[in-house]
Amino acid sequence: MGKKIIEKPKIIVILGPTATGKSSLAGHLAKKFKGEIISADSRQVYRGLDIGTGKVTKKEMAGIPHHLLDVANPKQKFDVAQYKKLADRTLQYTVLKNKLPIVVGGTGFYIDTLVSGKIFPEVPPNLTLRKKLEGRSVDSLFAELQKKDSRRAKEIDPKNKVRLIRALEIIHAIGKIPRIQETSSYTPIFIGLKLDDKKLRERIHVRLIARMRQGMVREAENLYKQGLSWKRMEELGLEYHFLAFYLQKKISKEKMLVDLETAIWQYARRQMTWFKRNKKIEWFDASKKNLYREIEKSVRGFLA
Repeated sequence: MGKKIIEKPKIIVILGPTATGKSSLAGHLAKKFKGEIISADSRQVYRGLDIGTGKVTKKEMAGIPHHLLDVANPKQKFDVAQYKKLADRTLQYTVLKNKLPIVVGGTGFYIDTLVSGKIFPEVPPNLTLRKKLEGRSVDSLFAELQKKDSRRAKEIDPKNKVRLIRALEIIHAIGKIPRIQETSSYTPIFIGLKLDDKKLRERIHVRLIARMRQGMVREAENLYKQGLSWKRMEELGLEYHFLAFYLQKKISKEKMLVDLETAIWQYARRQMTWFKRNKKIEWFDASKKNLYREIEKSVRGFLA
């Protein structure tokens, strides 16, 4: 008798740059296909970072379980190894309940790590080294990483200071990062949402104004009152980085909005650069009227 082939559980992965409507699509598919949603967003893991990160509200969840939101204290750094451990457990539990796991987010590093099954070396934080590296520019850190481990440099966001420091910290502890083991336990379909540059910039602008009206500045003020330092808020990136500058009176409100919108646009471009490396992604125009119908057809074919 031949070996019995054990089928790997199927999962849906919804990805794409910011402001393309990933969360809404995930909610729609979860209703259609009895799914549960697992977030793959490196900042939505933090409690209290709600308006700035565009975290779904209880009302928007519409009774659908959403996982990996609000699982970390923003005062402490939460890394990809911690994310993978929690997300793996959540995926397994979702499958055991006969629910369809729907992974959704814009953090390509988290998605790749979870879906490919990458196993990272466990290295404790080196606070002395971190303090030394934090005083340097992202360009300087990236140049050092390229010199010490060119393969890792190709996989990382060159503008993400926290991740650059972590990569150099691992190299300092164990030398060149070993080729990361991959043992995927799932069969994924990758659904990508994209927009042309003009439409994406418009959506980024409209969404930023909406978040300001929802109380994004007040949210940052409250985080500071609850003990989140300005330095840590700046490290959390994008909205919180610029809000921290504004609230410390380092920049005007007008400059904050202009610079933040530019930074979000640049981030969206980096997201697309990352995702384009995955040739398995089926891309859909997020502005199409029959978008959900087209995606449902692909998902049905995948699940059949």
